[in-house]
Amino acid sequence: MRPEAILFDWDNTLVDTWSAIHEALNATLVAFGHAPWTLDETRDRVRKSMRDSFPALFGDAWRDAGETFYRHLDAVHLDTLAPRPGARRMLDELSDAGFYLGVVSNKKGEVLRVEAAHLGWERYFAKIVGAFDAARDKPAPDPVDMALFGSGIERGDKVWFAGDTDVDLACAFNSGCVGVLVRRKPPAETEFGATRPTWHFPDCLTLSKTARNL
Repeated sequence: MRPEAILFDWDNTLVDTWSAIHEALNATLVAFGHAPWTLDETRDRVRKSMRDSFPALFGDAWRDAGETFYRHLDAVHLDTLAPRPGARRMLDELSDAGFYLGVVSNKKGEVLRVEAAHLGWERYFAKIVGAFDAARDKPAPDPVDMALFGSGIERGDKVWFAGDTDVDLACAFNSGCVGVLVRRKPPAETEFGATRPTWHFPDCLTLSKTARNL
């Protein structure tokens, strides 16, 4: 079924920000007495929003750790922000074709919207929803409801949720939307269990071509 709306994850789906996240996270870990992570560990472990992941890492000091993280991230994230291959062209194509587009990310909403504005991408999206914007963050359905609010489109099989991680697919599943995995490597047979994606695309332009041709 041709979707009416496509909601995108942000980091590592539309943009590459791993170096900034890794640098800020390691500065925070060291400041609070933890060993730094390798880049591969950061890629593997960073999934959930801060309010869902930092309490397990930093205990009662998680809010202070969050302030430290964002202080370091604010200093570097725009310098290293880079679109994923084909992402800008995909957004141009989908926007011109009339799809309702939104972002649902576990990056703090204020930072997310600064990054979108820096790239000049806010014009593509009806809503840009980040962590702390809704009552709960991904994988809960709350930010999906916020991203679709006012569109006249209800979450369901006419809404694609596109991302690169298990949390994105879980959010699609919890929202009753169509899960779309965007990454080079195809999903293993049992990798995602009940949240296995309906679609897998190796890159942004393949997603765009498929959605427009349905």
